[in-house]
Amino acid sequence: MRRLWPHAIVHYEGTVIRPPSEADSIILQVTVGCSHNRCTFCGTYKDEPFRIKDAATVEEDLAFAASFCRRQQRVFLADGDVLILPQHRLVALLGRIRELLPWVRRVSLYGNAKSIRAKSVAELRELKTLGLDRVYLGLESGHDPTLTAILKGADSEKMIAAGRRVREAGLFLSVTVLLGVAGAEHSQAHAQATGRVLSRMAPNQIAALSLMLLPNTPLYRDEQAGRFRLPSPAGLLAELRTIVAHLDLDRVQFQSNHASNYLPINARLSRDREAVLNMIDAALAGTLPLTPEHHRRL
Repeated sequence: MRRLWPHAIVHYEGTVIRPPSEADSIILQVTVGCSHNRCTFCGTYKDEPFRIKDAATVEEDLAFAASFCRRQQRVFLADGDVLILPQHRLVALLGRIRELLPWVRRVSLYGNAKSIRAKSVAELRELKTLGLDRVYLGLESGHDPTLTAILKGADSEKMIAAGRRVREAGLFLSVTVLLGVAGAEHSQAHAQATGRVLSRMAPNQIAALSLMLLPNTPLYRDEQAGRFRLPSPAGLLAELRTIVAHLDLDRVQFQSNHASNYLPINARLSRDREAVLNMIDAALAGTLPLTPEHHRRL
């Protein structure tokens, strides 16, 4: 089915999921769903078995983009984990993007720790030479008990190894963390560990999102049964502050501008650390307004 999105018309199945920074990109769906699809907080692909789309459909969408998306200079490869594709498929795909969309300057995709670690540094470098520029990795937490509880499929050491492999290949690494995912009980332990893991991973960009419980997820059912308690807005801000305070990085873009967050931040750390901490403190003190609840969304 062809659907009209703000910036491209493509064969797209399901809901478009992409990072905020890919809002103006051509969204080219190469896989449907997520290869892992077991995280307890995520309801995006729960009813969608993972599969790789047939090459003919992807080729048709590329041909359409070649004719009608000539103003867009970025391509985002969807859905949840395109990096899981065999190397020869990715090489061929990036080659066709370069051939049919020569004006495109950046190709990005999601990659989980397993799929990243399944690629050698040499293979990732090969993808970079063909146009891959950016990998988005969902860390969610650096706290191992939380990673186990949410069925993330990797512990913090595997996450760090995956992130470092992306950086070693010369690719831009954007890492997502999830405020509230450890619940109120482990909130600060999660935040402290997340700051430390991010420091070891050394991404180019960090994006903080806030957990919003979805009815089709195990974590929502745990909350309804009293087994999980989401931190208050103040608790989420306290997590955010702790993460920033525990970051030991000289140069990283830090953002909490996703629509799920109560306090939008766009800063360069460590240059803006004190300003960011002061902003969070003002929000905690009630002198800086938060995003209204009815404006928050996934």
